[in-house]
Amino acid sequence: MSRKFRDWQPDASWLFPPSPRDWLPEYHLAYFLLEVTTQIDISPIVNDYGGDNGGQPPFHPRMMLVLMLYAYSEGVFSSRKIMKRCATDAAFRVIVGNDIPDFRRIAEFRVRHLKHLPSLFLEVLILCREAGLLKVGRLSLDGTKIKANASRNKAMSYDHMGPKAEQLQQEIDALLALADGADADADDQFGDLADDDIPDELKRREGRLAKILEAKAALEAAARQKAQDHVDKMEAEGRNHRTTPAEAVPDAKAQRNFTDPETKIMKTSNKGFDQCGNAQAVANEQQIIIAADVTDQANDVRQTVPMMNQTITNLNEAGVTENIKALTADAGYFSEENMEAVDSNERIDDAFIATGRQKHNDKVAESPKGRPPNNMTAKETMARRNRTQKGKEEYARRKVIIEPVFGQIKAGLGFRNFLLRSLEKMKGEWQLVCLVHNLLKLFRSGAHATT
Repeated sequence: MSRKFRDWQPDASWLFPPSPRDWLPEYHLAYFLLEVTTQIDISPIVNDYGGDNGGQPPFHPRMMLVLMLYAYSEGVFSSRKIMKRCATDAAFRVIVGNDIPDFRRIAEFRVRHLKHLPSLFLEVLILCREAGLLKVGRLSLDGTKIKANASRNKAMSYDHMGPKAEQLQQEIDALLALADGADADADDQFGDLADDDIPDELKRREGRLAKILEAKAALEAAARQKAQDHVDKMEAEGRNHRTTPAEAVPDAKAQRNFTDPETKIMKTSNKGFDQCGNAQAVANEQQIIIAADVTDQANDVRQTVPMMNQTITNLNEAGVTENIKALTADAGYFSEENMEAVDSNERIDDAFIATGRQKHNDKVAESPKGRPPNNMTAKETMARRNRTQKGKEEYARRKVIIEPVFGQIKAGLGFRNFLLRSLEKMKGEWQLVCLVHNLLKLFRSGAHATT
């Protein structure tokens, strides 16, 4: 029995080429992003470009912005990979209108306009508010370690910097002596080098020495600044101190990375250690990210107040006037100073911050009854609050609010590594990722049906 198939002509040519839009469904994310960017103010990006200076005109900033947003939503972060997808993916082709930008232009656009991302982030928050997604009944604060674009093998601790610098200086002196032919020991050490190899070896060692001395000086300056901050705090509180900032020295294990000095080795979720940035986020029950930041501090305790302040500022800018009913955070964010700051904030009705980690085998303490004693410390007060029925219910919601957000970013978007180097650029890239996350939430909420 003969079989009949549909006609297939992969080499067929069209007299009139079809529109790229014919290849995508009606409610595609690419169309949504194209529409959304007409509803937000991108004038700061547009105004970054000067007048007509001759030469080839730049790509339209709106097109480049949509391309960047869509690429990150698809888990495509490399500028070279984005350029490749513009040639092979129908949605990318629709966005660029078949006018493919070079990878250098893509990379340049991303870095050049990172400074405008906070304003774009707020613009999208306003759209989320209008769509009913920016509710502030419960908010949760947490952080996640994201690998930096820096090798942990290219880091050195403070106690190794001094001996290594001395060794390199000795090698430099020996190479100089070898070049002069004045030192027999140098000839024994580097005698196998050709004369024309000596300048390259000198340059390599001198460059390495300069980096080590720079890193050593930076760690020493940071130690002095830390000591000075301690002195200032003690004096402000009227307490005596014995700290002498000028004599402060770094911890022997303090490290500096040569690839990206603004990153540090941090403990990751898989119990290992890596060169990371500590990405912070505050999200609501609709899993909209309201505040986002990156710090080089592995510990979260110093991020409580800055993230709280950024959250309230962003809510005000987005036109949200309601009070935060409950703010939750794990034990890493607790200190007595943080508790006092949160409790004294008029925009936060209640806060539930864990005062310590509960072991799996520990029994859950019974809910306290009666009036709390007057002599309780701040830590005891918060611990008692967390043991109340309301405290248990509110804190139980913490994980289902914030942790899925990080899961969606890392597993869904595939964002596990920063592409850009330096703390400032990592902050910008994290804001871009969080912006894309919020746009996806907006798109999946059905907001595209009205655009």
